[in-house]
Amino acid sequence: MTTQAPGYPARWWHRLDDGRLQCDLCPQECKLRDGQRGACFVRRREDAGMVLTTYGLASGFCVDPIEKKPLAHFYPGTGALSFGTVGCNLACRYCQNWDISTSRDPERLQDAATPALIAQAARELDCRSVAFTYNDPVVFAEYAIDVADACHEAGLKTVAVTAGYVHERPRRELFAHIDAANVDLKAFTDEFYASLTRSHLQPVLDTIAYLVHETQVWVELTTLLIPGHNDSEAEVARLAGWVATELGPDVPLHFSAFHPAHHLQDVPPTPPATLRRARRIALDAGLNFVYVGNVHDLAGETTHCPDCGLAVIRRDWYRILDYRLTADGRCPACGTVLPGVFDEAAGDFGGRRIPVRLAR
Repeated sequence: MTTQAPGYPARWWHRLDDGRLQCDLCPQECKLRDGQRGACFVRRREDAGMVLTTYGLASGFCVDPIEKKPLAHFYPGTGALSFGTVGCNLACRYCQNWDISTSRDPERLQDAATPALIAQAARELDCRSVAFTYNDPVVFAEYAIDVADACHEAGLKTVAVTAGYVHERPRRELFAHIDAANVDLKAFTDEFYASLTRSHLQPVLDTIAYLVHETQVWVELTTLLIPGHNDSEAEVARLAGWVATELGPDVPLHFSAFHPAHHLQDVPPTPPATLRRARRIALDAGLNFVYVGNVHDLAGETTHCPDCGLAVIRRDWYRILDYRLTADGRCPACGTVLPGVFDEAAGDFGGRRIPVRLAR
């Protein structure tokens, strides 16, 4: 008979009158008896408390281009030491990282790493930031917070790639330690969220609005367009209109191409024309920065000055071809400040993806 490894004391839970413990991390609000795990699988009740079972454990590390997150206005051209754990609080039927997000196998967690070791490795690998990605950092928030603190002490920035499905208090505590976020706005109907992700739209909209209006976190959004599910002109127009009206025209929006995965193997890939159409709809809705991803599209990867239209950052996939911003982040033609977080010059990391093992 095997015994479970002890977990790390979890935050954000309370005891119910019937003796169960309710997890208060996200709107799933899992109610657990002793030994039970939440929907994310990584949060478990142990006796009188709740634990995070993946603290200090990662499913792997890679140095990625920051543009792969995707972030187009956050230190372009730089490398980000990227990692995740396992588990997820959503159940997306089309998950691109389903082998990690749905894993119940502890062998997936092959890399043990303290927060200090991660920050040290990122410095040694000449990264500008550390990214919590591959699975949602919401489910390993305690670990992400401690890693973020170690990164900031080392002069590094932190990035969260997230679905934004989190309750108010943990949302506030987690994102107080984050410098940039790409939030996956999966669709603009609750029907999509309920049927394809086992979650709901409104908490995600609440998270996005909170980040944009009440924090200093740099925010970009991504919508994966799935043929026949969330790619209609009407839905794209509603989504883009909400971003323009509720968030403002300077929040970058990325439309990415779907490729058959997990339980949606029978759905075809997104045609490039669908992405170009969505981009035009969003630009017509008043957004200044709309990008396409997972396809080769030089026009859809280029950043233009919102005032004079000059191409200030040209990209080819994840490589920076041309970077024309001034040292203080302005358009060289008209002096307009480009929204975002920029160094004096773009990085030269390129389009590589470098798997790494952290030395202990």
